[in-house]
Amino acid sequence: MSKDDEPSYIDYEAFLDPEFSATSFANTLVLATNNPSDTPLDLSTPLSRVLFDVQEVDTHIDTLTTKSALPLLEHTRDHAESSGRILEEVEGQVASLTESYKTLEKEVIERYQVAEQVRLTAERLCEAVKLGRSVARCLMLGRQLEVRMSELGGVGSAKREDHRAMVRSADTILSLRQLLAASKLGEEGEGLDRVNVVNTLKNELVNPGERSIASRAQQVVKEFSMSSLLSSSGQTSASTFAQTEDTKSRTTSALLTLYLLSPVTTKTTVERFDPTLMLNALQDYLQTQLKSSLASLTRALGQLPTLERTLLEISARCQNIVALQSLLESIKPPPHPLLNTTSSFHTQRSDNFLQPVLNALDTSSLPSYFWRSLASNLSLRVQELMNRGGVSARTLRSNKDRVKDMVRECVNRGSQLPGALSMKGVAVTWEREAAVMVGSIMGQIK
Repeated sequence: MSKDDEPSYIDYEAFLDPEFSATSFANTLVLATNNPSDTPLDLSTPLSRVLFDVQEVDTHIDTLTTKSALPLLEHTRDHAESSGRILEEVEGQVASLTESYKTLEKEVIERYQVAEQVRLTAERLCEAVKLGRSVARCLMLGRQLEVRMSELGGVGSAKREDHRAMVRSADTILSLRQLLAASKLGEEGEGLDRVNVVNTLKNELVNPGERSIASRAQQVVKEFSMSSLLSSSGQTSASTFAQTEDTKSRTTSALLTLYLLSPVTTKTTVERFDPTLMLNALQDYLQTQLKSSLASLTRALGQLPTLERTLLEISARCQNIVALQSLLESIKPPPHPLLNTTSSFHTQRSDNFLQPVLNALDTSSLPSYFWRSLASNLSLRVQELMNRGGVSARTLRSNKDRVKDMVRECVNRGSQLPGALSMKGVAVTWEREAAVMVGSIMGQIK
């Protein structure tokens, strides 16, 4: 209350206290006007006190409003006028902002929406054009593969075999592999796996074509033969230079094809690349020669009249292996488009096809591997022959010196290059291999 207000007996501070409790106030008032031991309590006196206080407050409010009516009305009027002026100003600003927004919407937002549609359309058209170009390139490579495979000719074809078409076909297959593997976001082959014609091309042409070409190349390696120790009459003959060059050329094409078609992963580097198809084909060829030689020599040792012919055949097989080694040494690894060429194959891995083969077989030369492998498997066969006894064992025992000389001659003869490739005046001896072969037989004859 201000100083100008009339004094009042009402304790305004008690009522205005934030901790004021009506229950506590009523309890205090009842106890002030009654004796706690009285029964019943007299509530009329505290009630009259409260009603009187309420009437006093009401009277005071009425007096204040009566005295301040004019200032209150003037304040309310001034407040209303100020609010009106503010409202007029705000409405003008809102109208200006609304007009500016409509202009902005017309000149910017609508144009942006149209431009966004154009941008989206152009972006999708670019994606469609890019995908179309990739599909077109894929189909072009597929057609190229089809043509190159038809150029192979050979068996069942009216055309003469063109073995170089194997390498050209392998190059095309690698190009297709590279295109189809580039399927990450932004790469050339992105989305090709969702195009039906590309999947059909891959399943009906590329994959079967790759298997067919690999099989063709493996067959060429399997049939490799350059030795002419045995003619149709069983006498020594010489291959013509043209025949020798043709065999070398066909085999080179087959090996290059198998090298290129060997599986490659995205993380394979030149240093870690193993041409598995080529290595498997060469190992199969060597194993075939070994098995055939082991079987025929085992039979011949039990039938000595056939030994000379058999040893001639084995020499011929080994001469083919010597020729194959010479050919592998002359073939340089071609560039491989799918390999990570962080360094040179020629300096880091090998400069020819021979070294990977020698590493895979853990040997220093293919003829040495042939003779040593043949000898290691032959000892048990000779031992079984001698244990069986009979005429074969006695004949072998009585002719062991002659057999020894024939085997030694076989090793020396078979370890030379075939006639068309041999160098005049150059003699190479294979005493260790000859000793191993002789020992595998003579060591079991007792």
